[in-house]
Amino acid sequence: MYAYLRARGLPRDEARDRTDQALGQVGLEDVADRLAITLSGGQKQRTMVATVLATRAPLLFLDEPTIGLDPFARRAVWESLRQLTREGSTILLTTHYLDEAEALADRLYIVEEGRVLAEGTAEALKHQVGGTIRVSVKDGAALGDELAAFGSAVSEDGTVHVVTTQARVGELVDLAMRQGLSATVGPVTLEEAFLRVVGRSIDEE
Repeated sequence: MYAYLRARGLPRDEARDRTDQALGQVGLEDVADRLAITLSGGQKQRTMVATVLATRAPLLFLDEPTIGLDPFARRAVWESLRQLTREGSTILLTTHYLDEAEALADRLYIVEEGRVLAEGTAEALKHQVGGTIRVSVKDGAALGDELAAFGSAVSEDGTVHVVTTQARVGELVDLAMRQGLSATVGPVTLEEAFLRVVGRSIDEE
């Protein structure tokens, strides 16, 4: 990383300071003196991200920067990216992690096969699904038509997720309980917007 920054024209002291700071941001201080070939896959991924962060470029392109990272490392990268945007950098980030997109992006684009299917803020995209509450009914496939009457319904691995309004939550949960099924209630997430726009699971090929 230090050599890369020097190649970009940074003075020695500044390149060293940026290298140390970037490694600290992604939790790699303990391996700073090791050869890249000896690092684990996750450490190599974090090194790549740290190298990009250290440039402090006004425009950064990051493709799946946290793939393969553990939750702690992911959040360390997230905070580093937030810090860069606070300092004025613009970041174009591609990711399949919807929680990551929701946590980081000021503006989102859902892209499939080169086509932009939807764009907007996370909140605007979530409002497109027709409700504010998600009720997930485990093993609810047999009640598909009845559940669909409450709002937008998507089945995934035997669980039916229904996006509905606050006023209908009680009725929907009562229906599930009468059938001996469990139901969980939570806020609409970006995943509902994705499934609604794309029309299939994010993992489906």
